[in-house]
Amino acid sequence: MQQSISILGSGWLGFPVAKKLLAEFSSVKISTRSADKLSLLAAAGLHPFQIDIENLPDNIQDFLHSDILIINITSKNIAAFTNLIAEIEISRVKQVLFISSTSVYPEQESPCKESDNLQQSSHPLLIIESLLQNNSHFQTTILRCAGLIGGKRHPGRFFAANKQAAKVIAFPKAPVNLIHLDDCLAIIALIIKKECWGETLNGCADTHPSKEAFYTYNALALGLDRPQLSPQSKAVYKVICNEKLKRLLDYQFIHSDLMRIDPCKNYD
Repeated sequence: MQQSISILGSGWLGFPVAKKLLAEFSSVKISTRSADKLSLLAAAGLHPFQIDIENLPDNIQDFLHSDILIINITSKNIAAFTNLIAEIEISRVKQVLFISSTSVYPEQESPCKESDNLQQSSHPLLIIESLLQNNSHFQTTILRCAGLIGGKRHPGRFFAANKQAAKVIAFPKAPVNLIHLDDCLAIIALIIKKECWGETLNGCADTHPSKEAFYTYNALALGLDRPQLSPQSKAVYKVICNEKLKRLLDYQFIHSDLMRIDPCKNYD
């Protein structure tokens, strides 16, 4: 593939994505806000840029001189994204993949689907999604990822005791909505390969065990104490539906069953 790609954000997901795409693209540009990280990214064979979207640098067009842009940052600054989008408009970028979050969905009795009407929500990610998808200068696909696990994000440590006090699992009977790093990487690569642009997709594993069952299993597997449980409960929870993604991409999740992920082998 003789294309170039730019990846805004080089954290837990951005850096592994960049390394995976090195074999597919003639040039892989990647951003970081930290000058100290530039050498690490360069050593991996990437073309690093120091970029903070709240204070766009003079070389932002050099970074955006690519066919595809992946946006994978935690910022929800709508004004900053508005400025970034103005730069994308005059750049070479023709396709954008925005990594969003299933946090945009409210808790409800029915499974959360991409077709749900969320127009009444003021969630900043929804506003940013709309700014990107409604722009006619480029095509945008939104990937709404569930809670992220894998790599160094081991769920067994999420509720481990710290020096002050043990973290308590709130609403322990609630179902979890999670996705493993392996699946994130595979899905992003498939979206690009299949040119699945102009879509909104939910990235979430097939199964939804309770928080109590999932986090207890993973903590005990690491030899940690059993997490403490809150007595809280509520009538309605959120369950993310992934059927559209599986259909459009003809995708089967690598880690479809969260309780079958090996707590020792499938994490760094």
